[in-house]
Amino acid sequence: MTATANPRPGLDVDTARRLLDTAIANIGRDYPVHWIHLVESPDDLVSQRALHPVFAGSFDWHSCVHQTWLAVRILRLFPQADRAAETVLDGLITPGGAAVEAGFFGTSQGAFWERPYGWAWLLLLDAECRSSATGARWAQALSPLVVAVRTRWLTWLATARWPTRVGTHTNSAFAISLVLDAARANGDTELATACEAATRRFHLADRDYGGIEPSAADFLSPALTEADLMRRVLRPDDFAAWLDAFLPDLTAARWADLRAPVPVDDPTDPHGSHLAGLALSRAWAWRGIADGLPDGHRYAALARAAERAHHEAGWRYVFGFGYAAEHWLGTFAAYLDIGALVDEAPNSVR
Repeated sequence: MTATANPRPGLDVDTARRLLDTAIANIGRDYPVHWIHLVESPDDLVSQRALHPVFAGSFDWHSCVHQTWLAVRILRLFPQADRAAETVLDGLITPGGAAVEAGFFGTSQGAFWERPYGWAWLLLLDAECRSSATGARWAQALSPLVVAVRTRWLTWLATARWPTRVGTHTNSAFAISLVLDAARANGDTELATACEAATRRFHLADRDYGGIEPSAADFLSPALTEADLMRRVLRPDDFAAWLDAFLPDLTAARWADLRAPVPVDDPTDPHGSHLAGLALSRAWAWRGIADGLPDGHRYAALARAAERAHHEAGWRYVFGFGYAAEHWLGTFAAYLDIGALVDEAPNSVR
């Protein structure tokens, strides 16, 4: 048995609508764009929309993917949401567009571009699309792109010698968490087994975490993100023993910077918005830690308190701080409050 789960605060209908409106505006907005591609000749200087007709908006490819996930998830969980958003998604998620995207991931650059963060969000989007009758048509349209990225994922994960332990996009533990959840939701045992095996290979022997957090651009905690992944693959007693070895004595002063939200001096600055997102991602990691511990564990109350403090701190920055924040923070807020798994939906919405 795990500790009694802390109910998600959920999203009220008005906030869900606001998140949906923001997401739809973002995925249709081509500029400004963070255009990161290997350019080998002038012929490669083409627009993001030409290379990525499905996911060219919301500043960069991965943000467009996860803002699309946000839109699809809200449309499923909130029947009161504006159904006009479906028309926008129908215009973007097309078989022809997905075929172009899939072709890119078949190139040599596609072996590493947006790995692993963008890949993980795409596979989670696929799982969300498959979970409802409305999303099924988008899952079908995206199928060639999903197949291409899934194949890339399995190849990469089987050959990766080490994890990437950072607080930004290349963090492997966060990406594996998303893909493991997606694989389990889809009943994809091959993908789930690959994620579980890599998790154990990368992290089972980790002891005495020695990192200093946060860094100025972090939107993930390397330590807490790793713990949130490990609770997905270990039984509660085994997870508690692993956590004791990885973060010895969580009540100690050395972990104070993990227990308390960090100051966000300027949430309109791109790195400042990362720190705002850090509060949201830490909140769900602390919740996952508490959920993964055995009943009555001495750290459960500490983890719940840290979750509440970070939840309150992170939600302050979701709206009203400019495009640097709004093109992505809503996804993290929704992931915190309504989760990402199909079977979480009935108890997540109020």
